[in-house]
Formats: sequence, C-alpha cells, structure tokens
Amino acid sequence: MIAKLQRLWSGRRGRIAVIAVLVLGSAGTIGAVHFTTRAPAIATAEVKLGEFVDALDIRGEVKALRSLSISAPAEAGDLQIIQIATDGAQVKKGDVIVQFDKTKTEQDLAQFRSALKSAQAEIEQARAQARLSEEEDLTAVMKARYDVESAKLEASKQEIVSAIEGKEAKLKLADAEQKVREAEQKQKSERAANKAVIESKFQASRKALSDVQRAERALGEMTLSAPSNGMISLVQVWRPDGQAAFKPGDRAWPGALLAELPDVSTLRVTSRVDETERGRLQTGQLVNVQLDAIPDGQFTGRIDQISTIATTDFSGGWPFPRNFNLQITLDQSDVRLRPGMTAQLTIVVDRVPNAITIPRQASFQKSGRTVTYVLNGSKFDERVLEVGRRSGDRLLVAKGLRPGERVALKDPTAKE
Repeated sequence: MIAKLQRLWSGRRGRIAVIAVLVLGSAGTIGAVHFTTRAPAIATAEVKLGEFVDALDIRGEVKALRSLSISAPAEAGDLQIIQIATDGAQVKKGDVIVQFDKTKTEQDLAQFRSALKSAQAEIEQARAQARLSEEEDLTAVMKARYDVESAKLEASKQEIVSAIEGKEAKLKLADAEQKVREAEQKQKSERAANKAVIESKFQASRKALSDVQRAERALGEMTLSAPSNGMISLVQVWRPDGQAAFKPGDRAWPGALLAELPDVSTLRVTSRVDETERGRLQTGQLVNVQLDAIPDGQFTGRIDQISTIATTDFSGGWPFPRNFNLQITLDQSDVRLRPGMTAQLTIVVDRVPNAITIPRQASFQKSGRTVTYVLNGSKFDERVLEVGRRSGDRLLVAKGLRPGERVALKDPTAKE
C-alpha cells in the first residue's frame, strides 16, 4: 500500500489525487463526528432548583361595597335622555348627571292643572245647586206645614158646620199632613243626593290635585344631580346588540338604574372560587392582582373575606357549579381604579424552598404514568416522574430528576 502511494506521489497528477483522497477522508470523519454529537431539533428546558410558588389563578372584578344609586323618576312617563355624564367623570355635589326631555311632562302638568281648575269650579257649582235645592225644599215644607195648620183650623169647625163639611175638612187635613211628610222626605233625599254630588266633585278635585303634584315632582326630577362628590360609573344594560350604558337619545323606563356614585374608599376585588379549591384558601393570603385596564400597574392584596356557604353560579354553564364568593382588599390605591374593571388574580397558596421544578409541557402521560424525556447526548431517555404539585405552568418534581438536566418540551417519540 505504501509503495503504491509512493508511485502515485512521484507524478504531478498522482500528488493531486493523494491530496484529494486525504481531504475527502478527513471531511467524512469530521462529518461523522458532527452527526453523532449534533444537538436535537426538539426544544428543551433546564431542570431548575429554587422556590416553588403554589398559586391559584382566577378571574376577578373590581366592585364598590358602598355606592349611591342614580335612577330615573319612578312616577314619570316618557323619559328620553338628552344629556348624561361621561363614564368615569369626576363630579362635585350638585353637578348635573342626567337631563331628561321635559316637553311631555310640562304638557301633562298643564293638562292636570286645567283639570284641577275645572274640578274646583264644579265643586262650587254643585254647592250652589245644593243651596238652591235646599231653599226650594225648605219652602215646600213650610208651605205644607202651613196648609196642615189651615186644615186643622177648618176641621175644628165641624161642630158648627154640617157633617158633610166636617168630613171634607178632615180629608183636607189628612191630605195636607201627607204633603208635609212628602216634602220632608224630598228635602232629606235631595240633601243626601247633593252631598254625594259634592263629595264626587271633591274626589275628582283630589285626583286632579294628586296628578298635578305628581307631574310637578316628575318635572323636578327631570334633572338628576350628584348627591355628593365622586366618580360617575354608568350602569351597563342589556340591549339586542349586547351590553351598553345609556347615552343621549336613549329612552329609560321609570325607575331604571342609570348610574352609580361609588365610594372609592370601599373598592374591593371580588371573585368566585370553585368548591374544590375552597380548602386551599384562607383569609390573609397574599394575592397578586393584574388589572386588564391598567397593564402597567402592579397591585397586591390579601383575602379579607370568604363566604361560608357556596352558591350556584348560573353564569358557569350546565351543570351549574357551586362557588364561594371571595373578597380581596388591595394594598395600593390608584386614581384609575373603576368599578367593573376585570383582573387576573394569582393567590399564593404556599411556597416550597429548594424545590426541583420543570415546565408543565415537559411532562407526558404514557400508560398511566407521568414521564419526561431527559437529554442524553444527541438522544432522549424516557424517565418516570413523581409529581408533587402543579401550579400554573410549573411542576414540582418529587422524584425522578436532578437540577441542571435538560428535558424535552415536546414528546420526541411522537410521530409528525
């Protein structure tokens, strides 16, 4: 072999051929080494040793424990909004919050006042008619009584007149007495009738007066002012196209809740927690709050109240879950805080020091076991894990891994 290489090397073409063979051989050797030691194409993560934070992630909403309600007039009819304060606006006591259209109410008030005047005039007319009727009846009674006395006088002459004339006088006396009774009965009946008529007129007048007073109150409530200083929070109402607050041009029904003036000192974050997680929570636990509307703000708080009884959450879909109400007091205040803001809550349940952790996506279920794939050179070795806890995107590994090892974030045995 050496002699053959020497013969090849003696010529110019031979030397070139030898060099080419050596270069190709070296390249093949380097390629083989690189192929056997190249990094795998699957992403990996390092097994960490450090503090494991066991946390519960839930959604919450900012609410005020105390607030003043601003509602549409309960006794008004047509209520069209022509002006309403902006949601979140700062107002002072007495500032106009809602202004309704007064046109219809003013028209109703004018009609009711006219009806009241008519009712009062009818009362006076009924009283005058009753006085006239009373005088006529009194005159009739007095005349009938006079006729009785005259008839009695004639009847007393029966001893000196003929028997026939005496009987005629007695008949006239009886007739006169009957007329007295009729006149007195008529007087009594007309008194009662006139009293009933006057009472009905008074009832109509009282109704007209009530209508006037109601319209005057409604007119006074066409302008709703702020009862105190604070921040306006417009109430969201259901509409065919979704939830929205009232705006100028909308019509409100009597008694409709339009806005609230929350007491900012009573702002809390409320949430609902599933009954399966209730046993992990207790008052005083630390909560990290990330408000969706204030992404640059970092808020913390603590649980200050957990309901003792679970209630059905009808917004959770069938079957309706039973949840516990949760209330959190914030440690910080911010002028941008508003009732109705949503937040992501992370409740720190426990902290485990010197814990071995890996990403959740680095664990896989195989034949009822939890396994991971540990990087060994250019391949992955399957290893069974014993998981202690799960929290968010991290797993606490009780057994099966060592800090510093790298694990696959995707199952390397899965087929593409």
